[in-house]
Amino acid sequence: MPEEKYVAVVTKPVAAPQPGEAAFFDVDNTLMRGASLFHVARKMHQRGAFTMAQAAGFAWKQFKFVARGENMDDVHAVRDSALTLAAGITVDDIKALGEEVYDEMIASRIWPGAKALAEQHLRVGRRVWLVTATPIEVATVISTRLGLTGALGTVGEISEGMYTGRLVGDILHGSAKAVAVQAIADAEELDLKRCWAYSDSYNDIPLLTLVGHPVAINPDARLRRHARDNNWPVYDFRSGRRAATFGLKAATAGGAVYGLWKGFARIRGPRI
Repeated sequence: MPEEKYVAVVTKPVAAPQPGEAAFFDVDNTLMRGASLFHVARKMHQRGAFTMAQAAGFAWKQFKFVARGENMDDVHAVRDSALTLAAGITVDDIKALGEEVYDEMIASRIWPGAKALAEQHLRVGRRVWLVTATPIEVATVISTRLGLTGALGTVGEISEGMYTGRLVGDILHGSAKAVAVQAIADAEELDLKRCWAYSDSYNDIPLLTLVGHPVAINPDARLRRHARDNNWPVYDFRSGRRAATFGLKAATAGGAVYGLWKGFARIRGPRI
């Protein structure tokens, strides 16, 4: 399995798995609208963990993330703030917080089209993994609630049942996602050329180029250009049209799917 700093938590074994095949989904702006970590921060604010001024800063970064896509300065700033605030909180509290965040803030933000893609992969026997910078505890809740195979996420250091405010390794982001997925592929004997990966961010190019079937979902401007130049399929579920229908068609079994996608290199529809 992946190195300890990139924990992979299995939440649901796949019955009769398709040998060698899997799909890997980014979470923020790909599977759901906005950034899951911002909702964790929002819930922590509701519990009195930090001030209104700090909450306003989180809200502004969330707005920019939804409007423009991922900005690493904002991601790192929120990460650092969240780690500081998490110091001294118990693991059980964070797990309970993850359940609340999903029910109150994430469930309604899951893009139906992205969910349809993941479900269709499962129906044909492919494992479906989340690969996200989101804390592994929250990523595991999302994976469990959606009935996916499992999740890889950022790992916080724990001592005596409480978070220390430090990370184990670094945030699971960019090239680190490719490293973690390669480790999963090695452990589960996956043929990455027969696997899928989905993301909204140019920063996930290392992950997308690792697999045989890269797909851009709600892409930022740089990823949209890269996808166009490389004839990758593009799904934009923000426009509110027909994403779920296209999503179901996109994940059908076999190589014929990818040929169909290549013919529709730029598809628009209701967001994931």
